[in-house]
Amino acid sequence: MDPQQLRTLTAVVRLGSFSEAARALGYTQSAVSQQVAALEADLGTVLLERRPVRTTEAGERLLEHAGPLLLRLDAARADVRRLAAAPTARLLIGAAGASVTPRLAHALAEVRSAYPRLDLTIDQVARADITAQVATGALDLGLVDGVAAPSDPLALPDAGPLVTVAVAEEPLAVALPATHPLARRPGLALADLADARWLDAPDVAMDLDRLRTMAGTDGFRAAARYRGGEVRGLLALVAAGHGLALLPATAAAGAVDVAAVPLRSPRLVHRTELVHGSLPDGPAALLVRLLDGGRPDGLPVGPSAGRSAGFSPPAG
Repeated sequence: MDPQQLRTLTAVVRLGSFSEAARALGYTQSAVSQQVAALEADLGTVLLERRPVRTTEAGERLLEHAGPLLLRLDAARADVRRLAAAPTARLLIGAAGASVTPRLAHALAEVRSAYPRLDLTIDQVARADITAQVATGALDLGLVDGVAAPSDPLALPDAGPLVTVAVAEEPLAVALPATHPLARRPGLALADLADARWLDAPDVAMDLDRLRTMAGTDGFRAAARYRGGEVRGLLALVAAGHGLALLPATAAAGAVDVAAVPLRSPRLVHRTELVHGSLPDGPAALLVRLLDGGRPDGLPVGPSAGRSAGFSPPAG
């Protein structure tokens, strides 16, 4: 299949119009129609109904493949370009959730000492988008965080030949109003909170779907949704009784009218990892070496990632 024809098909479906797809792609409408028709001829089946525009069963199935295929093609192009690129003093890092840690900040200070003219940018990026943006070269490096068993790597989507480096692990705490009946407990079990009111804050707190998986139970239903990227705003909602949130212990500590009760069961931690592709010599490669503690290799991203490689938090 011609990748450009796949891109054209996805644009038509996403925009719901041949004319809008033509405008977005910089083609004429007839060129878009010809590309979709050529793809249908290649596959021997109708992929789109024209009036109104909607996918057939075969078209829907093809779209399930199109996203990952096009992502891997973009990732391959970006990977080769990174290898061939000249060293640069630019460093663009995408950070999700509570992934900017003191260890990262100290390592970046060393990078800046080595590259005084470093143009450093750290952007907040949704957790779900980090690996794809690193794979396609939109980001030089990505910082992801989430819930995992101690020393276990995070489960990340497969977006190409990427590698992760463990940056930090720390305890988790349940953030709840200071007046909550459980606020004075020495620790809490996740399964006992399945029927509580929770805040759905996928870019700040731990993901509720992940909590259901980890606890092995249904529940953890969202009483409210927080789409902001600021922990302080989330904790204000917790304090006012809108719902609970599971956060890194350091993020929840010290908030006004909020109790941060340690999570005791199951045994889970908040883990932060750095995601990267192939790196020419430069600031990004130096940062990876500093965080990797001199190990020659990190962990590959995807279903085959080696889960036996442990993480020892740095002293201090």
